Amino acid sequence: MNDKPPFISVQTRFRQRLVQVEPARRDHWANQLLGVGEVPDDACDLPRGCAPYLPSSVDVVLRTIERAAVTSGDVFVDVGSGLGRALMLVNLLTGAGAIGLEIQAGIAGQARALAERLRLERVATVHGDAADLVRYMTLGTVFFFYCPFGGERLARVMDALQPLARVRPLRLCFVDMPPPDLPWLAEDPTPPGGFDPVVLRRTQLHSDTGA
Repeated sequence: MNDKPPFISVQTRFRQRLVQVEPARRDHWANQLLGVGEVPDDACDLPRGCAPYLPSSVDVVLRTIERAAVTSGDVFVDVGSGLGRALMLVNLLTGAGAIGLEIQAGIAGQARALAERLRLERVATVHGDAADLVRYMTLGTVFFFYCPFGGERLARVMDALQPLARVRPLRLCFVDMPPPDLPWLAEDPTPPGGFDPVVLRRTQLHSDTGA
């Protein structure tokens, strides 16, 4: 008779701990666990048209993981990642690789230091403008937009993502912003039950080209 307890992955254990925390306290709990301090002030290198840094809630991250079905085989790209809390949570909850694109140099440096201190080898933050960097995220499979910008800058990011979508299907998650209306983005219907904070779009170019 095999009396060995069933194997429980690190990701499953972390999720079990997190969901046991009262929803209203999850952000504070995650900040303490990860060592994330106060939201830093925006610096002078925040370009016009970019939203001030405000981290997404833990519950939004959980919902994003669920809607996009993020797994350890994915690479999650946060466009406007700030201190990297969403990156770290996605990695700890799923095992996925996580890359942040952050335009403010000081905040990007703090995010890298946090990930290094926690020894999260599959978490990285790249400093620079997402409109220029996203085309190099060739391993990305899930892209997360928590209202980082709109207008012309968002159009540039979508233009940069289109060639990647020809290589592999992508999942694009939009929070607190309308998704762009593009023919190569397919709507993922919101589940029944009313409002959902995460709007999901799936690219169609990969199947269209037969790649």
